[in-house]
Amino acid sequence: MAVQRNLLPWRPRSLQARQLLAASLGLLAFLALAGYALDRAFVDVAGQLQRDRLRGFASAYAGDIDFLRDGNLYPPESPPDARFERPGSGLYAEVVLPNGGWSSGSARGPQLPAAELLDGGDEKFEGPLPIVNSDGSLGEVFRYGRGFVWDLERRPEAEFPYTIYIMEDAGSLAGQVRVFRQALWSYLGIAGGILLLLQAVILRWSLWPLRRVIEELKRVQRGQATRMSERHPRELEPLTDSINAFIESERENLDRQRNTMADLAHSLKTPLAVLRTRLDSHAGEAELREDVDTQLRRMNDLVGYQLARGASGGHKLFAAPVAIEPHAEQIVRGLEKIYAAKGVVCEFEIAPDAQFHGEPGDLQELLGNLLENAFKWARSRVLLTARAGDTAPNRRPGLQLTVDDDGPGIPPERIHHVLQRGVRGDERVQGHGIGLAIVQDIVHSYRGELAIGAAPELGGARFEVRLPPGL
Repeated sequence: MAVQRNLLPWRPRSLQARQLLAASLGLLAFLALAGYALDRAFVDVAGQLQRDRLRGFASAYAGDIDFLRDGNLYPPESPPDARFERPGSGLYAEVVLPNGGWSSGSARGPQLPAAELLDGGDEKFEGPLPIVNSDGSLGEVFRYGRGFVWDLERRPEAEFPYTIYIMEDAGSLAGQVRVFRQALWSYLGIAGGILLLLQAVILRWSLWPLRRVIEELKRVQRGQATRMSERHPRELEPLTDSINAFIESERENLDRQRNTMADLAHSLKTPLAVLRTRLDSHAGEAELREDVDTQLRRMNDLVGYQLARGASGGHKLFAAPVAIEPHAEQIVRGLEKIYAAKGVVCEFEIAPDAQFHGEPGDLQELLGNLLENAFKWARSRVLLTARAGDTAPNRRPGLQLTVDDDGPGIPPERIHHVLQRGVRGDERVQGHGIGLAIVQDIVHSYRGELAIGAAPELGGARFEVRLPPGL
């Protein structure tokens, strides 16, 4: 029977772990490449220095060597280094002649590699070459050779070549490289540890604002705070501003729903009380039917109004831009049928960059109520103007909507009065008096402004909606 294991769900690494891992891998790769480059550079420089040192010994021997008239070599009186006279010292000198040769005292015992005669002026650096030490053990040497020409009688036919070879134990260079590598990787390891520790401290310090945002979010979730604070780095301001806007939007939606339900209950209270009173009064059937019909119509209007307000009260915080002209044309076509007897003509002046950043239903409510109000009071002309509003860095542009008509206009002292819910500009005109109130609620939900004044061109009323830049 298969055993079922409870596996924990995979969780992505934290930002701090990701950054620390990536930076650590990058640092280790850099230190490894730097160490390799320094090691190769030291090996090349050490090899070049060894070659230069052997060349210097060969030049010193060339200056001290002399030849007798019979062509035999006259040994130098003192070598350039005392190790050339100490057997098995690891530093050897050898002179190759056409007939024979000469070796330094240190070359007695070891079996050095065979040497050839070089042409005058030729140089050769080679190694490591194998040798047999005096104790029978194997070893390796680096060898530098240079060819010379000696003139016994200062005549070309009396010239003869000879070659000086200088050899050094390969272990000396290997020992230098080994010591250097130990020191190099030790220091690089210490430097890498310090840099990793410093990197962790810097990373923790740089991510501290994110941890602060998380702590503030937890406080908001626990109800210990109502919103995020304002002091955050510039990179996090759009995030915290969006969170605050979301919190405020949700709180406003909740308050609006509570207010809508309370208003609806309070509004239905009176018609229900009237119906209960009429039922208890034992009124006649015809009279009771008329009262019930009247109160039912009133309740239907109240319910419709509250539902309309609740539906238009909230909006999505992040919404795609909505084109204005198609919605406006659809609304105007319907209004022109309703008010066909008046012959009202609606004109558009909509800028190409004017867009509504919100829910299409809110735009329908705004344009529908404003244009219907204008058609209701206009004599023959209505003008809809839309253009982009104010802008702000990293924010959506604002919007300015203006609806003008050539009607009688609204006196300044009546402006505040007509914006109240349930109040009509003229009691003789049919309506519920809630259209402009709905417009005002929508504008306030987008943190905009609704201004009412006189239309400078048409002479009637002007309703101007200004929406600020969004998030």
